[in-house]
Amino acid sequence: ESKEFYCDVIADEAKKMNRMVQKLLTLNQIEFGNNQLSMQRFDVCQMIQNKINSSQILFKKKNTTVIFEEEAPVYVWADEYKVEEVITNYISNAINHCCNENIIKVNVEQIDKDNVRVTVYNSGKNIPEEDIEHIWEKFYKVDKARTREYGGNGIGLSIVKAIVESMGKQCGVRNVSDGVEFWFDLDCKL
Repeated sequence: ESKEFYCDVIADEAKKMNRMVQKLLTLNQIEFGNNQLSMQRFDVCQMIQNKINSSQILFKKKNTTVIFEEEAPVYVWADEYKVEEVITNYISNAINHCCNENIIKVNVEQIDKDNVRVTVYNSGKNIPEEDIEHIWEKFYKVDKARTREYGGNGIGLSIVKAIVESMGKQCGVRNVSDGVEFWFDLDCKL
């Protein structure tokens, strides 16, 4: 029995290491410019809705309410696969750090004639001000004990930053009164 238990632990840890290595390889490719962008026009709202739909089990498991009310298509020019990775990362982080009312809100907003901003808010604790500038660094974790709990490795947000910057755009985070809001911009001009 104990041999089987330890084998399961080893297999689980090996899977985590494999995911971390894959993320590091992706990050290295982006940082060194070896990752070609495949820019195309697509509806970012449909992508977000698909991601929310595919994450329903996780939302229910964490007793989380997700609010995304955008119904009209919003077309952007970007690398669809990489934008999906950014959205996946933001939503995963929101799930893992959501507390209090357990609410996640996703919003798409036209900020000027050329840019759309996607925001992902989660209710919960603010990020300490001294940590905000560091969260985009590789392996940086604000709450190491809690991150270990859900298997985080501190690479996701550095990948987000590298992806967004590779498309010539910006991303960021801000504390709000009852939680945290992450954002990134996309090109929407024709």
